Amino acid sequence: MQKLSHTIQLRVRYSETDQMGTFYNSRALEWFECGRTELMRNRLRMSYAALEEKGVFLPLVEAHLEFRGGARYDDLLRITSTAELNGRAKLRFDVEIAQSGTGRPVVRGYTVHAFTDNRGKPIRPPEWFVRLMGKSA
Repeated sequence: MQKLSHTIQLRVRYSETDQMGTFYNSRALEWFECGRTELMRNRLRMSYAALEEKGVFLPLVEAHLEFRGGARYDDLLRITSTAELNGRAKLRFDVEIAQSGTGRPVVRGYTVHAFTDNRGKPIRPPEWFVRLMGKSA
């Protein structure tokens, strides 16, 4: 199975900065979410809401972040997300966040999401989802 990638841009908002003038560390996971949501919408042509309407949920089960540089209010960031089926019942998103103009690294990492039904019971990725991943590659 090939990996799917998608890139978006996001401007650092004032509310995302701390007293030191750089982004607050927990914001990185929110930016990861922006990237994976838009990857699904643009590459799979499916929103999280549509996925959940089909009875498939993707709760976060693992996250890893490496802080590599700063980002200040009004900086334009480039967020590149890559999705890949991981094992028998997981989806992994690798994310690179960099300054849009210079390419200077800000954060990189990944999140892993389990496939579950609406009760939280683990399930295998539905065949239609696996087909979507293959078609979009």
